[in-house]
Amino acid sequence: MGALLDKIEIPSDRFELRLSGSGGQGMILASVILSEAIGASDQRNVTQTQSYGPEARGGASKSDVVISPNEIYYPKAMQLDMLLAMTQESLDSYFPNLKEGGTLVVDTTLVTEFPTDNYYGLPFTQLAREDAGHIMVANVIALAAIAQLTGIVSREALTNAVLKRAPRGTEEKNKKAIDIGFTEAAKLKKG
Repeated sequence: MGALLDKIEIPSDRFELRLSGSGGQGMILASVILSEAIGASDQRNVTQTQSYGPEARGGASKSDVVISPNEIYYPKAMQLDMLLAMTQESLDSYFPNLKEGGTLVVDTTLVTEFPTDNYYGLPFTQLAREDAGHIMVANVIALAAIAQLTGIVSREALTNAVLKRAPRGTEEKNKKAIDIGFTEAAKLKKG
C-alpha cells in the first residue's frame, strides 16, 4: 500500500484538491458533492472546476476543488495539495501537478505503478463492487476516505450532500459507501 504519510497538512490559506479518474467514474459529480458539503457546513469559500471534451468519453478526467477561508480570486488549481487518482492514466497525467509534500490518494484496484512510495492506497473500485454492491459508488467511497483522512468536511455534511445528489433508490448504497470510506480510511490512519 505504500508508505503512509505521517500527517496530512491542510494549509490554512488555500487547499487545492484534484479528483481524477476516467470519464464515467463520477469525478465531476464527486467534486460537486464535496463543494456543496463544504459550502453548506462552514465559513470557508470553495470553488469547483472541471474538464470537458474527450475526457467525458473515457479518457483521463479531472475536477478541481479549491478551498479557502479567504476570497478565491483564481478558481483553478495551480499546485495541488492533494490528488485523488482513480486510474493509472489519471495518475500518470496529473501527478506532476502535485506539489512537493502534497498528498496522493490512489485506487489500488486500478493503479499498479506508483511514482512515489508516499501515498494512501485503498481499493475503492473493489470495495464498491464487493462491499457496497455497485461499482458506481466508488467515487463516494473515495470522498468519504478523503474526508476521514483530511477532516476538510464533516461526515454529516458529506452525507447530506451525497444524499441530496443521489438518484432515488440509491440512498442505502450511498450511505453504505460513506461508511466504507470512513472505516477503511480510519484503518489506514492507524497504520
